[in-house]
Amino acid sequence: MLVELFPKAHTRFSSLPLLGSIADSFTQWLQQQGYRRGSIRQYVRELARLDAMIRLLGTNSLSDISREDLIACRPANSQDNRILAGAISTLERYLDAHSFLPSSCLDPLSPGDAVLADYKHFLTDVRGLSRSTITGHLSTVSCFLGHLGYESDPSRLVELKACDIETFITYLGKRHCRGSLQHEAAQLRGFLRFGTAMGILPPGLDACVDTPRLYRLEQLPRALPWENICVLLDSIDRSTPMGLRDHAMLFLIATYGLRACDIRSLRLEDIRWRQGEIQVAQCKTRQSLVLPLTDTAGDVLIQYLRDGRPQAPFRQLFLRVRAPIGPFKSTGVHDVFTGCVKRSGLKFPFTGIHCLRHSYALHLLRQGTPLKTIGDLLGHRTAESTCVYLRLDIEDLREVALDVPGGCTSSQNLEVPQ
Repeated sequence: MLVELFPKAHTRFSSLPLLGSIADSFTQWLQQQGYRRGSIRQYVRELARLDAMIRLLGTNSLSDISREDLIACRPANSQDNRILAGAISTLERYLDAHSFLPSSCLDPLSPGDAVLADYKHFLTDVRGLSRSTITGHLSTVSCFLGHLGYESDPSRLVELKACDIETFITYLGKRHCRGSLQHEAAQLRGFLRFGTAMGILPPGLDACVDTPRLYRLEQLPRALPWENICVLLDSIDRSTPMGLRDHAMLFLIATYGLRACDIRSLRLEDIRWRQGEIQVAQCKTRQSLVLPLTDTAGDVLIQYLRDGRPQAPFRQLFLRVRAPIGPFKSTGVHDVFTGCVKRSGLKFPFTGIHCLRHSYALHLLRQGTPLKTIGDLLGHRTAESTCVYLRLDIEDLREVALDVPGGCTSSQNLEVPQ
């Protein structure tokens, strides 16, 4: 691969004192990660500069290169030299993948990281929460520890007072809506109870966390007109691999009402072609949901698998098409939806992809589908959960309005009893 990219200058890179032995392997690895030919050439050219910079730090062999050496070579601002910053980042991932760098787990944990590690173990093994829920809990606790200045003063937890919690809740209230604040208050309360049980926090502080008031069905319906959903799907350019992927993802969400986390977790073996089924391992409920694979959905998936999905050693159905190729991150599906809406020119009142799930449920209801069937298709356990998706708008309410008893009109004079 190195000879193919640099027919005349390949020996310049293969003979580098430190990085020469991995130059060809690094080049092949970049190609497997989905980097374009031009990007690979740029990163390989930077190996010569990196080799010299690392040797100036006193490192004389490949096995002695540390993560600190790579950090020292990075520009202070990545925008000052984006090619060098990108080359260092990819080289670090390559060295990690091939076990050239010492494991970061051997480094001593900071006080804050140690608390988060213990709490993560508790949330995983004791409470049995899902990965996404644990991430949300740890994010709130990390923000709380940073707000207290726990890293510089570990005694802040032992001396924690109710006024410190109130100050933090006030800080969160300026950044989030009541819905988000309710989740973070509950997450903070859970950590305070954990800290009390572990003896690192005074008792009774969890009672100081008040939850914002939310009222059931207080929000307006978030369903979109089904015609707009069809226009959105038709507006996606399917002449590119990215367009085929985006269309297949949004089509499955709109057709089956799947959650974004369910789309991310779909694997190749979940599409049961012979049985004509799609098996969805629901991340939220941890229940397996089996849905029929329609002919249209099968055609969309076949076109994506043939012409859109990159050749990569991953079992996830949907992958990033830009380097480095791999599974989606937590916000990837939402970013796809936002980008497609922006390119379509449609004016959606909602920015979250979950509105497609609401639209699917309301579309089924207007077609006369029974409530129990809608709940089964959405993977709900109770009818109460399904009703949240079926709040009707003003036009729907007008269709079921009853006439005023007695046929009275506003123009008629009504006698008021004396």
